[in-house]
Amino acid sequence: MFNLEKIKPATYLLPKIKGMRVPGLVIGTEKLFAECDVEKPLEQVRNVAHLPGITGYSIAMPDIHWGYGFPIGGVAAMDTETGVISPGGVGYDINCGVRIAIAPLPFKGITESQQVELLKKAFNLIPSGVGHGHAKDKKLTDTDYRHLIEKGARWSIEKGYGFLRDLDHIESYGVIHGGDILAVSEFAKERGRLQLGSIGSGNHFVEIGSVDHLFLPEIAKAWEIELGQTYILIHSGSRGFGHQVCQDTLNQFIKQGFAEGLPDRQLVAAPIRSQAGQHYFSAMAAAANFAFNNRQQILHYVRQAFKETLGIPVEEVRLLYDVCHNIAKFEKYEINGKMKELCVHRKGATRAFGPGHPELAEIFQQTGQPVLVPGDMGRASHLMVGNGNPLTWCSACHGAGRAKSRVQALKKWSGRNPIHYMEQQGIKVMANSPKTIAEEMPDAYKDVDSVVEAVQEAGLARMVARLKPSLVIKG
Repeated sequence: MFNLEKIKPATYLLPKIKGMRVPGLVIGTEKLFAECDVEKPLEQVRNVAHLPGITGYSIAMPDIHWGYGFPIGGVAAMDTETGVISPGGVGYDINCGVRIAIAPLPFKGITESQQVELLKKAFNLIPSGVGHGHAKDKKLTDTDYRHLIEKGARWSIEKGYGFLRDLDHIESYGVIHGGDILAVSEFAKERGRLQLGSIGSGNHFVEIGSVDHLFLPEIAKAWEIELGQTYILIHSGSRGFGHQVCQDTLNQFIKQGFAEGLPDRQLVAAPIRSQAGQHYFSAMAAAANFAFNNRQQILHYVRQAFKETLGIPVEEVRLLYDVCHNIAKFEKYEINGKMKELCVHRKGATRAFGPGHPELAEIFQQTGQPVLVPGDMGRASHLMVGNGNPLTWCSACHGAGRAKSRVQALKKWSGRNPIHYMEQQGIKVMANSPKTIAEEMPDAYKDVDSVVEAVQEAGLARMVARLKPSLVIKG
């Protein structure tokens, strides 16, 4: 058992034991802790606290669940001089993230037949499922790779997939500097050549619905969001390209002995300043920029679907924001009165900068950064705004978090028709595999309303709008 000590609203201390360099910090409520098994993820929080150079706390968000090495919903900041960088602290799907766009019409103004047509058109334009990508005429060349890694999302925009103004609405303006194609294996490149502009598998999706409730009308007004308006959420990452970058690095780090002395070899990590650590960062940044381009191109196809089915010009489907939630980034924080650079690992966690942060575009300087929190396809997703809380290195949750494993979810829905069930709930779903839909049913997830309430209670971010899904494409 873990003896969590409540130190602030929705904030608990996980005390240090032998080997931990820092305590654990858990964001959540007793209700959330009681609803799912947190023993294994909290053991991972303790394990992460053993890593060299970790600063402050080993942190868990309220959507925490078990992951590779680090828990999903984990945050850890490392001193750049003495600390390490860990592929398990980023995850296999490097720069898996979410973007939200707003269409200029109320969702209720889209007729039933138009909804069906819109969903089918988007499904046909955007490849989804394991290994699926576009036709060979979209195959990336080595020159393409070099340029997209150097430019980030700007590369796709220059190719006609969006608008330059989109860049102000993407975390880090759509590029992580320091990426290098020479740090990436040939196999990783081959896996990604046809996959830009595709969703992938698992919990990745495109979701269309309506703004269901406004909690902070003044922030919503600043972001030009209205009650009942149509929104689009896109959740995808770096596909096979990023997965292979992670696997290649794990193999190399373990072979080089970097797992020795750790409580779990899945935590394997190299010193940030080492050649191995720098090599991983260069490969990770390359995969992160692949992911920014991926979501940029998916939005292009969604815009195209709106134009072809509803006659809405592509420029009127407006990108609000795009966030990473599997990434390691260098950020500066004040520690003991001095500014210090840290390598912040966020795995299943979202950056949540507050008003006035110098990295934010002018449009978000007064409000703070949008924080996107997808829930499940049956209940809701949330749009929040960051408070810039240094306790969690300006981080918040990234979603509802799984309450059931995929195996448990499949068992629950065995012999039943999940598509028909969702239709009865007023939600139209399309996917390449019925199995995917069964694995992603609403009851497989925690209640996102409870998760964001915990985040708000802890002072990490505030709820701006609740979003109600109606049309869903699943990987």
